[in-house]
Amino acid sequence: MSVATFLLAADLLEPFRYAFVRNGMIVAVLAGGLCGLLGVYVILKSMSYIGHGLSHAIFGGAALGAVAGINYFVAAGAWGLASALAIGRVTRRRIIGADAAIGVITTASFALGIALKNRLPQSGKSTDALLFGSILGVSPTDVLVVVGACVLVATAVFLRYRALLFTTFDPEVAQASGVSTWQAETLLMVLLAAAILACMNVLGVTLIAATLVIPAVVARMLTSSFSTMLLLSTLIGAVAGGVGMYVSYFADVSSGATIVLVGTAAFLVTYAATGRRHRRRPGPVEPAPLVLVDDRPRPAAP
Repeated sequence: MSVATFLLAADLLEPFRYAFVRNGMIVAVLAGGLCGLLGVYVILKSMSYIGHGLSHAIFGGAALGAVAGINYFVAAGAWGLASALAIGRVTRRRIIGADAAIGVITTASFALGIALKNRLPQSGKSTDALLFGSILGVSPTDVLVVVGACVLVATAVFLRYRALLFTTFDPEVAQASGVSTWQAETLLMVLLAAAILACMNVLGVTLIAATLVIPAVVARMLTSSFSTMLLLSTLIGAVAGGVGMYVSYFADVSSGATIVLVGTAAFLVTYAATGRRHRRRPGPVEPAPLVLVDDRPRPAAP
């Protein structure tokens, strides 16, 4: 190995010398995979705005907790969970659409957070990290929180796979088949709130919606199988998170923005490679339909 090659390899491995970068890399990979997994349900339910909305709501809860002297995870988590349940309740009433419910509830929370931000002493750095993501804000505690969120979401999706599948594609058929759609929808909202809360430090409020949507959209262009889409979206999100975090160290820009840009690059490459071919939307795994057999004799074909 030449001296130049050795020095280049040493420079490329430089970020991994620092504990905060290693923590950030772990969190970015896990957060990207987590958002990619949940993003499949989000885009198939046409609720792409949910990540944007819930992250804004959680930001309002975090600001409220800071003013009241309450722990960040307690305040933001409770506020985000309440917002998620409120969105689910309003949506189930069918009076207004899911996007309108998200817009009303979560933008009000974000406005509250902005208003309270001005009352926090020396809040600029901490709130900027929440808004845009920061590799410097990732701690060993954040790693444990994201790991816990990944375990929670993966377990819930595995155990409630059929119910979530039915509810995502056809809630009416799901309810007729004995699936409690309101429980499935509430579970999805709770999982989204937990994922966004866990990932906010590295991804940021303003960009977390993109990490939910982009991997799932890329996976949707590559496959029409729902189960394959779940796996691909998780993998794409994890790779985008790791590469984005690594690049952000050298580019000296926010980690969340770099992760989104890497995901966008993957989208553009996939779109160019697959073209504009129409792909049929994957359908749910439904119970076998009742088939009526007509056994009357038929005339022979001439």
